Amino acid sequence: MSLLKTIDLNPSEAPRESRVDPERLVEGNPLLKSWPADLARDGKIKTGVWQGTPGVNKSIKGETFEFCYIIEGVVELTPEGGEPVIYRAGDCFIMKPGYIGLWRTIETVKKLYVVVEG
Repeated sequence: MSLLKTIDLNPSEAPRESRVDPERLVEGNPLLKSWPADLARDGKIKTGVWQGTPGVNKSIKGETFEFCYIIEGVVELTPEGGEPVIYRAGDCFIMKPGYIGLWRTIETVKKLYVVVEG
């Protein structure tokens, strides 16, 4: 098994499709698509490409650390008790463990993600 993994930012295979959990949905009915990269190991680190259509949902990280690189689209993140921050194609950000806020997809967004579970 190779210890090198290339992540295709424009995957051609069919994605996994889902919707926002109703308990976290604030506005709209975003369609979510994901193309996870198979890393196997212990399952504590996950990466891949994710896409979401416009809408608003609660983002709750718990013990999870997430790095995001926006490939396309526009999102606005508003940390609980904080000011909104806009991210566009080419931007990167990290949501640290304990992060709680709103994720507003303004234009359909596609991101590369790396999630590390605590």
